[in-house]
Amino acid sequence: MAKAKTGFVCIDCGADYQKWQGQCSQCGQWNTVQEVRLAPANSRKTANSSSGRSGYAGAADGQIQDLSEVNLQELPRFSSTISEFDRVLGGGMVPGSAILIGGHPGAGKSTLLLQVLCQLSQQMPALYITGEESLQQVAMRAQRLNLPVQGLKMLPETSVEAILNTAEQMKPKILVVDSIQVVHLDDIQSAPGSVSQVRECAAALTRFAKQTGTVLLLVGHVTKDGSLAGPKVLEHMIDASLLLEGSEDSRFRTLRGQKNRFGAVNELGVFAMLENGLKEVKNPSSIFLSREEEEAPGSVVMVIWEGTRPLLVEIQALVDESHMANPRRISVGLDTNRMAMLLAVLNKHGGLFTGDQDVFVNVVGGVKVLETSADLALLLAVVSSLRNQPLPHDLVIFGEVGLSGEIRPVPSGQERIREAAKHGFKRAIVPRANKPKAAIEGMEVIGVTKLSEALEAL
Repeated sequence: MAKAKTGFVCIDCGADYQKWQGQCSQCGQWNTVQEVRLAPANSRKTANSSSGRSGYAGAADGQIQDLSEVNLQELPRFSSTISEFDRVLGGGMVPGSAILIGGHPGAGKSTLLLQVLCQLSQQMPALYITGEESLQQVAMRAQRLNLPVQGLKMLPETSVEAILNTAEQMKPKILVVDSIQVVHLDDIQSAPGSVSQVRECAAALTRFAKQTGTVLLLVGHVTKDGSLAGPKVLEHMIDASLLLEGSEDSRFRTLRGQKNRFGAVNELGVFAMLENGLKEVKNPSSIFLSREEEEAPGSVVMVIWEGTRPLLVEIQALVDESHMANPRRISVGLDTNRMAMLLAVLNKHGGLFTGDQDVFVNVVGGVKVLETSADLALLLAVVSSLRNQPLPHDLVIFGEVGLSGEIRPVPSGQERIREAAKHGFKRAIVPRANKPKAAIEGMEVIGVTKLSEALEAL
């Protein structure tokens, strides 16, 4: 019996090595290189020849083609029946695309996909592969959610070979595999969920999707830090990577696009978890603006840009006298290092010292702000709490703050101001370059170029 060949792969970046080493030289992480068993060359050849496929991208032939002769006709999309899901996908599902959906246990991944497939199965053939739950459990959930179950085909299977054989016979338009960590290929000797199994299973399923025009939806687990589990090469194989997030004490869920070859990255969809499943929130700004009628210091509304639309979010700051040698700097929903940098700018160019104060910042609603347009709102919220001076309820703020105290413009500034005006805001402090040339009815826009000017405008 021939000895099984082994290799070493970094589970973070997917780099291959001939022998084990403590640190990955590609990504710099420690203890991420693991040993994997490689399938024999003859078994791989048999697996490929049995399916009659060659080439990863699903091309029918391997002929060279001039770039000018490529058909530029856009692939026809079809709706998932949930508009917020379509928004994150870039306008709908593209035939032949592979989509990975991750999230913490209980976030609602299986619920969302079951809702989508039950609705789409009334229009087209759909196949749901369940590897973690029994058919009775899935049927009970569908009954509890009052979903139409006629037409949806279910298969409790973890073998990729069996899944592909069933899919070739049924020819579904949409295929869900729940989850990629529990399926396996018989040719690979390692356990399901290992680096080699996840990589090869995803490659086989993605190859089938691209060659047959099937929409493939893969459910993925996440690690403790919230990132998708498995090798990074998995994220390179698929076309779209989505992450369903939500805190345990909140009934709202956010679906964020981390990678999308057919739409905008960092697009955000908002859902509410109710008794009858996930329901889309048409106006996300309304749920993040549930403020108290009485004005409180340290609270202000900012406008951030998520994908292709503006979003109004409340930011709160609390500045209190510190009784520790090193005052605390804690932020929820924002980068803590950037907050510390902005506090230094406030001291240098705003004349307000916070070195002996504890500073706590929170973005209401559990939203994670990834852009720099929240800089000015953060600093003015800190100033409001430091001075114990409330800011008006009808005030909205956005803008990037530079290290020299200048206020830099942000993309789509006028669209942000119009969105704030739609929600009844009467006053805005924005970068001068983002100030619209034509006046907006009912909105006073104050353009500033320096931090000192913004402090004077309060």
